[in-house]
Amino acid sequence: MYEITDAQMASWVSHILWPMFRITAFFMIAPVFGSRLVPARLRVLLGGAITLLISPMLPDMPDYEGVGLQTMMVIAQQIVIGFALGFLVLMLFQVFVLAGQIIAMQMGLGYASMMDPANGISVTVLAQWYLTLVTLIFVSINGHLVVMEVLIGSFYSLPVSLNGLSPESLMEIAVWGRWFFASAVSISLPMIAALLLVNLSFGIMSRTAPAMNIFALGFPMTMMMGLVVLWISYTGVLSTIQKYMLEQVEVMKLVVGI
Repeated sequence: MYEITDAQMASWVSHILWPMFRITAFFMIAPVFGSRLVPARLRVLLGGAITLLISPMLPDMPDYEGVGLQTMMVIAQQIVIGFALGFLVLMLFQVFVLAGQIIAMQMGLGYASMMDPANGISVTVLAQWYLTLVTLIFVSINGHLVVMEVLIGSFYSLPVSLNGLSPESLMEIAVWGRWFFASAVSISLPMIAALLLVNLSFGIMSRTAPAMNIFALGFPMTMMMGLVVLWISYTGVLSTIQKYMLEQVEVMKLVVGI
């Protein structure tokens, strides 16, 4: 009669349990998967299902005690790695949200806000539009499959152990914040420049014709010019998202050492 020992059971469970912590942590914060529209229980089930699917492709997992200090440290390390990778993907989406906020303030649409159901905060309509657009493009170009490939590859470059992210990797994530603000400004820069010219034109008009009601004329003209420039800029949205996604994937690989 074939008997299953406690050691075998612990080995089988560890082969599923350790990757599940990293993958589930990634799904908890990553956009699309980690949205508030997706219940937390469903995200946990999704993490478990993905773990079961990819477990044959993963390297051998270490064996630790069921309850112990080392076990808690390993779990914490896997959660931190999953959160770090999910945070980098989230930053890609928030670049366009911040750009939308900047453009909306320049156009005078800062008052036109709505509740973002994915994040549970109030954002401008333009920022919500950008978020919806980048989400659809991200999924259509299989961006979710690319980040999943990096997540699976992290188990080879950064295997499950007591060693987590290095200080250099954490510093790389911190430096990535500089890229976040610089990219948002670069996306909104054409709009800022165009609306600056419009405001300068109305400033000259107010000096040459003081009797003209600039406030009544300037607000709709600024908004209309902003919409025209925004419509023209949509021709390069796809290439911009692809460019930033490639940069984001490279940073993910650099953080986990792929």
